[in-house]
Amino acid sequence: MTTKPKAKKFRIRRTTSEAEQASETETATARPVVPPQPQGSDGAVTDGTPSSQGGVKDSQPAGATAQERPFTTEGTTVREGQVSSASEEAGATDIEEIKREGLTGRQLRLARRVAQKHDLPATSDYDAVRLLRQRGIDPFKRANMLELVVPQGQKNNVPATQPAANAPKPQTLPQTVDKGKTSVAAPGQLSPAERRNREIRSIQRDIARRRRRKMALLGARLGAFVFLPTFIAGFYYYNVATPMYASHSEFLVLKADSAGASGFGGLLSGTQFATSQDSIAVQAYLQSKVAMRRLDEEAGFRTHFSQDWIDPIQRLTPDATNDEAYKIYKRNVKIGYDPTEGVVRMEVSAAEPEVAAEFSRRLISYAQENVNHLSEQKRSDQVGDAEDALELAEQQRRDAQAELVRLQQQGSVLDPEGVIASLRSQINTFELQLQQKRLELAALEDNLRPNAAKVEGTAADIKRLEALIDTLNKRMTDASQGENSLASLSVKIQMAQADLATRDMMLQSALQQVEQTRMEANRQVRYLTTAVEPVPADTPSSPRKFENTILAFLIFSGIYLMCALTASILREQVSS
Repeated sequence: MTTKPKAKKFRIRRTTSEAEQASETETATARPVVPPQPQGSDGAVTDGTPSSQGGVKDSQPAGATAQERPFTTEGTTVREGQVSSASEEAGATDIEEIKREGLTGRQLRLARRVAQKHDLPATSDYDAVRLLRQRGIDPFKRANMLELVVPQGQKNNVPATQPAANAPKPQTLPQTVDKGKTSVAAPGQLSPAERRNREIRSIQRDIARRRRRKMALLGARLGAFVFLPTFIAGFYYYNVATPMYASHSEFLVLKADSAGASGFGGLLSGTQFATSQDSIAVQAYLQSKVAMRRLDEEAGFRTHFSQDWIDPIQRLTPDATNDEAYKIYKRNVKIGYDPTEGVVRMEVSAAEPEVAAEFSRRLISYAQENVNHLSEQKRSDQVGDAEDALELAEQQRRDAQAELVRLQQQGSVLDPEGVIASLRSQINTFELQLQQKRLELAALEDNLRPNAAKVEGTAADIKRLEALIDTLNKRMTDASQGENSLASLSVKIQMAQADLATRDMMLQSALQQVEQTRMEANRQVRYLTTAVEPVPADTPSSPRKFENTILAFLIFSGIYLMCALTASILREQVSS
């Protein structure tokens, strides 16, 4: 698919000679502003002379055509067909003349609005003035603003069919005044330049008056909401506030050396993380009401701050509640814990330097007692549990040993197993002798003529051995049967001996546990070390007069700025 090339058409202005251009420029400059001439029914321009038929006579020859008839402007003839016609040159010249009049911006905007009301194709404010003057309308006359709304039939130009007698009369146009010539105004009438200067001065005075009024209101608001409160705060800090003396001190909560510590606890031992919880607990205790009440009972905290020579803001009334006293306590006792160094810093303020140092020493002693109480409670609990376990193991061992003794006394036999073993050995011995006698008897009976005495003696020995073995077997049977048999007694004694051995092991473990718990308790001892002792101050630390006054000014300024911004935003939202 191909697209045909398209070229724009340009109208190239025909060149003229320099003489013709100079003559045209002089003619356009010297030409006065002429109101537009009414046109006839055929659209031809007339010279304003009424004809015999009631119309307007044409100023050009009747036989001249539109292309051959020239347009004459006081001796200068411009042919049609040129790009820069006489009307364009005259319009440009008029705009230059209007620019030289020195019109104000307000007048130009007024001319543009009037031109828009009359549907004039104005390209600029000066062009609007030029078109209005060609129409015979003064854009700077106040009466014209009331004549902007016209009937529908008269909104545009007068139609060609209207008689020339009913046409509106041309108005008097303002004349251009040359700047080089001095014009003398009529008595009681100001020139346009003076009137314009007077209006400018009036506007400037109005602007200055409004600016002064706004500045006065702004100054009043700043004085009421910023400077006056700041002055009151500065007066209080410089003349009313009672000087307070601060006593600084630092102390650490340390842990005993633990050479046997192992694991993660051993890694943290010796650092500030090992005692961070205790330090935080001490800080919370010193900032509590308990410490405040104890300080009041022992050092007279409320009595000191209830004296008459202390200013009303920092003074505590004699019948004040504990909550009010606690507010004064928190304001004058500041405690901070540094986790990176493990140091607890305390600052105590009072109206007298010696009293501040005394309060600080009392609070440090309270912290020492609190630390000792915390570690003592922990150590006593651990050691107490270990000792209770040891006592239980000892009692169980005693019971096991008593049971063994009772079993041994029950059968009157210290070693039932030994008795049974002895019987078994005797039976075995006699059985061996019986077998030997039987062999001898069999050997004697094998002879043809055995010795009767030997045979009878051997037979008698065999009978005696059998009877003895039967007796021993009965004793074994009696010792192995029944509740009081040697076998049951032997089993009970063995169980009692095993229980006694177990209790011995438990007793030994309990003893080791007690010793280890005591060593661990000794390693867990906490103690408080005072790094910086409280010393009475020579100069008061508060109030900081200049710093507090500047801070009050900044605070009041910020509050006023926030309120002003909020009010302006709300006003803008409501107005929109």
